[in-house]
Amino acid sequence: MALLTALFAFLYHLPQVYKWLLKPYYLASIFMSVAFLAIRKTPGICDYLATQREDGNSCDFDWREVEILMFLSAIVMMKNRRAITVEQHVGNIILFSKVANVILFFRLDIRLGLLYLTLCIVFLMTCKPPLYMGPEYIKYFSDKTIDDELDRDSRVTWIVEFFANWSPECQSFASVYADLSLKYNCAGLKFGKVDIGRYGEVSKKYKVSASPLSKQLPSLVLFQGGKEVLRRPQVDKKGRAVSWSFTEENIIREFNLNELYQKSKKLNKTKGDKEDESEQQGANAEAPETESKKDK
Repeated sequence: MALLTALFAFLYHLPQVYKWLLKPYYLASIFMSVAFLAIRKTPGICDYLATQREDGNSCDFDWREVEILMFLSAIVMMKNRRAITVEQHVGNIILFSKVANVILFFRLDIRLGLLYLTLCIVFLMTCKPPLYMGPEYIKYFSDKTIDDELDRDSRVTWIVEFFANWSPECQSFASVYADLSLKYNCAGLKFGKVDIGRYGEVSKKYKVSASPLSKQLPSLVLFQGGKEVLRRPQVDKKGRAVSWSFTEENIIREFNLNELYQKSKKLNKTKGDKEDESEQQGANAEAPETESKKDK
């Protein structure tokens, strides 16, 4: 069922995702995910492969390979239950397909297993998934600017994402966070991001661990008056993040974005009224000067 859900979600969003899907990183990932299938089913190559089938057909899966593939499907179904974007669905399928390929190649021939594992390691070290490059209203902080921005205006509420470019979860969440910024950003409610993989001091000061074992990335923190008010995910006594789903609906509900946005609109109106008053005062000041010149 999860595989069908991922397929339908992919087809529905196909016009939006075909650009990133056709990028070299994803093309190479898909090729590596189906490598064993291609070798096992390609005539002229599969004839030289070993098999445990009773009929001796080396161009078809044996019972153990089918068992491994069924187990893979079960794992993907479990992981995709918590996936919130098409990228996460596809990423889970690609990731566990590679794991299954490693097992299948080692079982077939240790030399093929070592070759495929080496290719996976080289690919992991040299190729990075493309970053989100869509529209957004997000300010990127550094270790020198984050404190000043949060304290600049006590009337402004900030939602800040603490992320790292190497984190797959942060990469998948990027489009969701960008959509939220497009819907809710205004003068009194702003969205920011800071890369704690790059700025370690920020990680220590705001107590967001960049360790993969802590599972704290990404972390969303709500600041009002320069002080932390709310954080998701929460962190237990052992320093591990409490499981929390970064869906758009959860973020809107937990951070009361609709209510914050309505209050922020009042701040916009107040600023607009002050600007109108200053312009009117300037016009009134110019009027006597003009009349005095006419009298002369």
